Amino acid sequence: MRRFPGLSLANPVDLLALGFGSGLAPKAPGTFGTLAAVPLVYGMLWLDITSYSLFVALSTLLGIYICRSAADKMGVHDHPAIVWDEFVGLMFTMWAMPANWALLMVGFLVFRVFDILKPWPISWLDKRLHGGTGIMLDDVLAGIASNLVLQLILATTIGRDWFL
Repeated sequence: MRRFPGLSLANPVDLLALGFGSGLAPKAPGTFGTLAAVPLVYGMLWLDITSYSLFVALSTLLGIYICRSAADKMGVHDHPAIVWDEFVGLMFTMWAMPANWALLMVGFLVFRVFDILKPWPISWLDKRLHGGTGIMLDDVLAGIASNLVLQLILATTIGRDWFL
C-alpha cells in the first residue's frame, strides 16, 4: 500500500478522498475506487429518487472540497489515489436505475470505460478544469454518459428481460 505524507486515513476528509483506502491500490486505483463504491451505491438504489438525488448532490458538492483538499496535500492535481470522484461518478451512473446487481455490474463496466477513455467532451473538460471542480466534473460527466447508456440498454427488450 502506498503512503502519502500529509494524508491520513484517520482524517475523515482524507478517508473519503482515498475511497476508504481503495485509492491506495498500487495498480488501477480508479478501478479499485469504483469497486469500493459498489456496496454504497447498491444500498443507495433502494432509496427513493429524491433521497438518492439529494445524496448525490451533497456528495458532489462535498467532493469538490474533499478532492481539492487531498490534491493540495499531495501537491498533485487529480492524483490517481484520489478516488472520491469515482464514487460520485458511479452514483450518477446508477441514478434512477432499479436495484439490480447485474445492472450495477454493467454500470460499473460502462462507467470505467468512459472514465478511462475520456471521450469528448469528457476529455475537453478534464483538460480545462482544475482543482476540486476539475477532479470531480470529468467523472460526473462520465457518470451521466454511462447513465444514458444504461437507459438505452433498459429501453431494449433484452435490457427489460435481464434487468427489470
